[in-house]
Amino acid sequence: MPPCLSWLLDLPRWRWVPLPLVLLLNGCSYYTQLLTGQVDLLSRREPISTLLAKPNLDPQLRQRLTLAEDARTFASRELSLPDNQSYRLYADLGRPYVVWNVFATPEFSLEPQTHCFPIAGCVAYRGFYDQNRARGAAAVLKQDGLDTYVAGIEAYSTLGWFADPLLNTMLRWDDQRWVSVIFHELAHQQFYLPGDTAFNESYASFVETQGLRQWRAARGLKAADDGARDRQREQFSALVLASRDRLQALYASGQSEQAMRTGKAAEFERLRSEYRVLRTTQWAGDGRYDAWMYSPLNNAKLLPFGLYDQWQPAFAALFREVNGDWPQFYAAVKTLGELPEAERQARLARLQNAQP
Repeated sequence: MPPCLSWLLDLPRWRWVPLPLVLLLNGCSYYTQLLTGQVDLLSRREPISTLLAKPNLDPQLRQRLTLAEDARTFASRELSLPDNQSYRLYADLGRPYVVWNVFATPEFSLEPQTHCFPIAGCVAYRGFYDQNRARGAAAVLKQDGLDTYVAGIEAYSTLGWFADPLLNTMLRWDDQRWVSVIFHELAHQQFYLPGDTAFNESYASFVETQGLRQWRAARGLKAADDGARDRQREQFSALVLASRDRLQALYASGQSEQAMRTGKAAEFERLRSEYRVLRTTQWAGDGRYDAWMYSPLNNAKLLPFGLYDQWQPAFAALFREVNGDWPQFYAAVKTLGELPEAERQARLARLQNAQP
């Protein structure tokens, strides 16, 4: 057993930790902080039913937890999502994000530095439960000449390994997002394909979107008027993805490092300029993406774009193929996920082009 693990098993609170998770700690402090962070999170959980029974509970929190209880029941009853204790619990972490993810790429490449784990497969980031540790890790990578980006994350799923709680980090969301994240994260528990982030996030985002549509209809709420916001998000994403494509071409051009460095800086200035035009001419000056755009830009910051919606139309087509039957849909998603990668991509592309 690695020396850094020996002290863990001397503490009573660690004895319930599953052995496979302990074995992930191969002597590296990074894995130790993952385990300690997860255990701390789990130790803060309280049943929502217990909290709602408290007469002095903050009224705003009471409203959110009551809404969550209703949405959690709806998720299993109407969307055929897992019926377990996840999101029937709440935890206050006392911080604004649950983890901070560190993304990294070479200076002249958009290929991410990947990290592989036994459960989640390979992903394009490393997560840290402490912001300073995330910043420190990013600083070390930057010293090695890599582009880095640190992103605060408000929620994640353990894919059913533990009963995931709702978190205080999610309270600043509106009611719609508060409900939809329950559907999204339970979808990951229903099916998860290790190593294919675009597949997993597009699938869960479709479940979230369709589930929210059915939730609103069941409660007699009018359809969400998200048209303008959705268009802005799509336009912004398209702007960033176009910039990423141009950078990709630049890095493949065979130019000298100095020429690519100059071209890279010019491309980010072009991105900001095009954003200013879009914001002024089509968004009536709405600056919701200003903070992202006017903080430092680099390759790593572009990595998350396109992952959450790349294949959403394909999953919508798959849902239509099974006539909106959720159990059949999940079975079809599982079958799709089990295909070899080339076949899976081809099938997704055919679904993507299917007409509604």
